Amino acid sequence: MDNDQFIVDLLLQQGIITEAQVEAAKQAQKESIQLGDEPMTLLDVLYENKACSEQAVVDMLASYYGIDTYDFDKAGKMIPPEVVDIIPGNIAKRYQLMPISLSNNVLRVAMADPGDFEALDAIRYLLKMDVEGVVASKRQIKKQIELNYSDASANNLDDVLQNMTETTIDVTQGNTMDTTADVQGAEKEDDEAPIIRLVSLLILEAFRTRASDIHMEPMEKRFRVRYRIDGVLNEVESPPKHMQNQVLSRLKLQAGMDLSEHRIPQDGRIRFSAMGRDLDLRVSDIPTTWGESIVMRILDKSGVMLGISELGFFPDDQETINNIIHFPDGIFLVTGPTGSGKTTSLYSFLHALNQPVSKIITAEDPVEYELSGINQVQINTDIGMTFANALRAMLRQAPNIIMVGEIRDDETGEIAINAALTGHLVFSTLHTNDAPSAITRLMDMGIKPFLVASSLRAVMAQRLVRRLCKTCPVPHDITESELQQLGITAKDVEGMSFKDPNGCSECKKGYRGRMGIYEIFILDESIHNLIYQMADAGVIRRRAMEIGMRTLRQDGIRKAGAGITSISEVIRLTVADEN
Repeated sequence: MDNDQFIVDLLLQQGIITEAQVEAAKQAQKESIQLGDEPMTLLDVLYENKACSEQAVVDMLASYYGIDTYDFDKAGKMIPPEVVDIIPGNIAKRYQLMPISLSNNVLRVAMADPGDFEALDAIRYLLKMDVEGVVASKRQIKKQIELNYSDASANNLDDVLQNMTETTIDVTQGNTMDTTADVQGAEKEDDEAPIIRLVSLLILEAFRTRASDIHMEPMEKRFRVRYRIDGVLNEVESPPKHMQNQVLSRLKLQAGMDLSEHRIPQDGRIRFSAMGRDLDLRVSDIPTTWGESIVMRILDKSGVMLGISELGFFPDDQETINNIIHFPDGIFLVTGPTGSGKTTSLYSFLHALNQPVSKIITAEDPVEYELSGINQVQINTDIGMTFANALRAMLRQAPNIIMVGEIRDDETGEIAINAALTGHLVFSTLHTNDAPSAITRLMDMGIKPFLVASSLRAVMAQRLVRRLCKTCPVPHDITESELQQLGITAKDVEGMSFKDPNGCSECKKGYRGRMGIYEIFILDESIHNLIYQMADAGVIRRRAMEIGMRTLRQDGIRKAGAGITSISEVIRLTVADEN
């Protein structure tokens, strides 16, 4: 008895389907074969006839075999490449199964047919490890195999590069060639054209490896591609130099840029679907000596809509932040360099405040993520839609909460302050190294001290450090050199348990993901007095620490001491700022 019939019999026994539905499905299956259509299994016909759902079959099989179910759509996360690579693509395709995790040398695989014990035994023998099956829908497994094992269908980067030799592409090296005609011709070809597949694979691989940016950089004799993963650039297998202009032109076309323009910077966006998720790629193009350099920022909405608890706050800091974002009015600034996670923090705060009783408006340049229930305004200086003009208009919309992407000048700053003084809660960002420096930055812009003192409620500086993998870290004894670099003594870290990265199949060189370290500064009356006196940043910083502000370094040390990150990460991200 084949497996389809076995599942159908189980469905009949449990009353999920009827004999009449089975007979109708068999008849439809027979007619389909007679018409010469692509053969369908009996289960597929039952699904098509809506006699039962795939989920009903999954739940039934899980109950019958006493195993767990797995829903790739609800999981909403990528399978680590290291786990995917454990099972070769041809084996995954042959047995229709997908590895999903590895823990304590036990590999979990999702199967549409958990009764296929032969497949499990074959995998155990091949890998020499324990294998545990869970049940998932056939449709989801097939989709995951296509996404994760592109080499299984001869669409991997190696195959694409082998198929694209210099004789198949008529290009010349340099940064002044107009490739418009070439790309327009390519657009008329089938979507499986090698250059199109290559670009798609580069983007898909970046997403699979959790990269935040893709850097395509023309060098003198090569075309370098790098992914930024957990804040660190990693060079990957790159296309040959002779394909440089074709790849860049394809990306410019997708991003809506002017293909004939090679002399000035351009910006654009690409929408891309990967692993069931719709992504936005923010594309920046700039001319360099050896060609146009393109950087693509991968904007994954599911990745930015984090709860405040997921940002990396310890409970005391989380309570402080919850108090700040519920102030009735005033300005709350988030500071830090580019790429320090300011946008993610602001969106998380707005997400927590996004209730039907509140009206929230943002002014952003650009609008990186579309937030449901929030009014977002795109800044466009070319037509006069500056932050200042947008902010003036927003105030006439009677909002409760305002978010200004960045305070760049005194005009924007003064309007934001007036908004705060008239009963609005205002969120914004500044580029300063620490929290207290935000005060002197505002005054340097020309904003009067009494306005700063009366409107600014709190400032938070932040950095992103890499999280240690939960599976493989090893103990670390802090050295005298590290103590000196951090400006602390052994007594300051008594009782702390430091760990070092190690590396395993679950992570990237011992790290997986990032988290924030924070410096939260709440202004009090003594700080207001220093502002009136126009005290310098050092004086304000010393007073902030006296009234309880924990510095970036101190927050990093306690998180390293809890084994969440490594002491080397804290040194890398904070020592220069502290000095």
